[in-house]
Amino acid sequence: MTDFRSDNTHGASPEILEAVARANRDTIVSYGADAFTARVRARCRELFERELEVFPVLTGTAGNSLAIASMTPPWGAVFCHEQAHIQRDEMGAPEFFTSGAKVFPIPGAHGKLDPESLTRAISRLGAGWSPKPSCVSLTQATEAGTVYSVDEVGALTEVARRFGCRVHMDGARFANAVISTSVQASELSWRAGVDVLVFGGTKNGAMAVELIVVFDQALAAELAVRWHRAGHRLSKMRFLSAQFEAYLENDLWLRNARHANAMATRLAAGLGDRVIHPVQANVVFARFSREQASSLFDRGFQFFDWPVFGEDAYRLVTAFDTTEEEVSGFLAAVNA
Repeated sequence: MTDFRSDNTHGASPEILEAVARANRDTIVSYGADAFTARVRARCRELFERELEVFPVLTGTAGNSLAIASMTPPWGAVFCHEQAHIQRDEMGAPEFFTSGAKVFPIPGAHGKLDPESLTRAISRLGAGWSPKPSCVSLTQATEAGTVYSVDEVGALTEVARRFGCRVHMDGARFANAVISTSVQASELSWRAGVDVLVFGGTKNGAMAVELIVVFDQALAAELAVRWHRAGHRLSKMRFLSAQFEAYLENDLWLRNARHANAMATRLAAGLGDRVIHPVQANVVFARFSREQASSLFDRGFQFFDWPVFGEDAYRLVTAFDTTEEEVSGFLAAVNA
């Protein structure tokens, strides 16, 4: 059986598991005042080349919702792509954590927002008693498997600033985007205008950890309170932070993402004109007839039907431990 359903269905990197086991050896101070969390904070300051604050959480939904809530009042408006995770897959969590802010989904080719459509969407609200523009949320890599360039992020954050909005980045696959763009993490985040990044680990070899990285220090105190009040400040925080420390050590996060991206590129090359969107990270969307998809399922290949891109559209995701043999086996079955 070969699983291309999601990078969430795969296990954890051995380095991550070993780090968690090491964190289990002794007693240690709780609620994030431990040495593991301190080292993660210091490492992130080196990686992003600036002062910042970090808040480990268990899930991307928690990270996104808390980050957005820290910059959006209950009467605020949040703008995102219509396929964004915060819009389609988080059951209204951003609205819940903001105590009522409204999310405005915006269409865009290949999963991306563009400055013109973002400008139109914000401008439509006008003055008066409409929700107040507060936050622009970008997904990196996007739900279509594409990646915003540094210039694209910068153009969108410029629009956000013009309307007085802060910028949140859902970076569940941020590592894959960094590999795809071949730039430094700082260039793809705060230097391009991002205020808060939710730096993903779970989809890229961690057990269960995402890191809210706050570049705007004015938001850190607000986020610290929300983090605790929402129940996401774990008492045994060391087990989250130990994962992220190992994730960053010796560039494991980049090595895992580089491999996952390479397997997706190999898969897309073999699928040829079946591919729907540019493949820039570790997600491939392809077209198969119902009969073809059913035959592949029967042969033990697992992947998801993705009707948002059409009745014959399917999603295949590669991971840090996807093998060349698995990709070749799938392509052979397709060609057969």
